[in-house]
Amino acid sequence: MIHVGTSGWSYDHWDGVLYPPGSPPRERLGHYVQRFGTVELNASFYRWPREAAFASWRRRTPEGFLLSVKAPRGLTHARRLYAPEPWVERLAVAWHTLGPRRGVVLVQLPPGLERDDARLGYFLGRLPPWMRVAIEMRHPSWHDEAVLDMLAGHGAAYCVMSGAGLPCLLRATAPHVYVRLHGPDHHHLYGGQYSEDDLRWWADRLREWEGSGREVFAYFNNDGGGNAVRNAGRLRELLDR
Repeated sequence: MIHVGTSGWSYDHWDGVLYPPGSPPRERLGHYVQRFGTVELNASFYRWPREAAFASWRRRTPEGFLLSVKAPRGLTHARRLYAPEPWVERLAVAWHTLGPRRGVVLVQLPPGLERDDARLGYFLGRLPPWMRVAIEMRHPSWHDEAVLDMLAGHGAAYCVMSGAGLPCLLRATAPHVYVRLHGPDHHHLYGGQYSEDDLRWWADRLREWEGSGREVFAYFNNDGGGNAVRNAGRLRELLDR
């Protein structure tokens, strides 16, 4: 199965693009779920939501909808995965609360964090086996076969990236594949709108992973001007043909 959505659902500049003009923020999720079957929660990176928020999202989203959640910067950027147990416990509580709505936990490593196999291995070993995880590695030192083998050994997905200055390594290391499309602009991360040819190319890659028996999650993060909404919608159309 292939799930396509956007990174976040509540943006003022999506007024008139995804939401009817003048829609209040509290109604934005309701409009989003009418268009897409999954979303990546990014606000959790800046401030970890309370358990009641996860319960609310479970209640307010339809059956079959999947919420992927970005791990907090307190874990990834402040502690840099060191002594992760308190944060792992919070993640597990949230994941239990989401129940059938849970997608994948995204762990985005800081761009300045260089390869540290022991640190990553310890973190992966602390995660519950029932929690699907993807690791986004922006420092080039991580891109090594031994690291990819480590991810595979823990059932963690290597996060496939598309964006300015980011390596686009097409590797699947888990039963699930996680793709973040940060924008086609070669000079500005999160900028630009993917072309029709770009989207057809990505549709072929997602189908290949699905054909190998993997569940695929793809999220557009080029939110400016509603680009992510248009690109995700068009990719979904191409895949549905």
